[in-house]
Amino acid sequence: MVAGLDDDVAALVARYADDVRSHADGSPWVVLNMISSLDGAIAVEGRSGGLGAPADRAVFTTLRALADVILVAAGTVRAEGYRQPTVPADVARHRALRGQQQVPTIAVVTRSLRLDLDGPLFTGPGPRPVVVTTTDAPAAGRQHVGTRAQLVEAGTGDVDLAAAIALLARSHGPVVLVEGGPSLNAQLVDADLLDELCLTTAPVIVGGDHGAIVAGARLDRPRRYAIDRVTSVGGLVFARYLRRST
Repeated sequence: MVAGLDDDVAALVARYADDVRSHADGSPWVVLNMISSLDGAIAVEGRSGGLGAPADRAVFTTLRALADVILVAAGTVRAEGYRQPTVPADVARHRALRGQQQVPTIAVVTRSLRLDLDGPLFTGPGPRPVVVTTTDAPAAGRQHVGTRAQLVEAGTGDVDLAAAIALLARSHGPVVLVEGGPSLNAQLVDADLLDELCLTTAPVIVGGDHGAIVAGARLDRPRRYAIDRVTSVGGLVFARYLRRST
């Protein structure tokens, strides 16, 4: 699904493209895609791109091409300079054949509604992004955001991610790709919503104080995942984990 790749990377992304991501009952399938250093850092100088390599970027692009919704926290949107997703014409054709929208919809999770509505995500071409917030978010903020984005309200005080994901899946499609950050990841783990974790490990040690792929989860019990596969390409290790039912 990504042109111009060497054979090893092409084989890697083909495996991700061929993975089954669906439930028998049609409920949403939630995928978390993250990269980490050997010592657990998820960014270098505030950006995940400092850990990546061509193979990782190809997996990132492939998973986006398969997703109906890209779910991301407002802080990650700011740190990574999010823009509207774009896909090549051949990917758009494959999406149409699968009954998907031409490009995935970005959904930004925020309680405060502190967003740069003049930034490229909200002013660039393509479908309007979705902003997921609470029913008690500031009224003036909701009105302002509504001029640049679709507004989804789920939960009071805190975003009810289960309800939000169900709403997003109903309107945009069932495959929800999560791109962080760690606090959003933790909320999804707390609610036991993650079906799949795609974790890339970069062969570097960053040092210093850094986050983890999940930060602050308050679990009543461990969440167990089974290893589906582990592959090494271009010096990085790509692991795919699937949620275990018990």
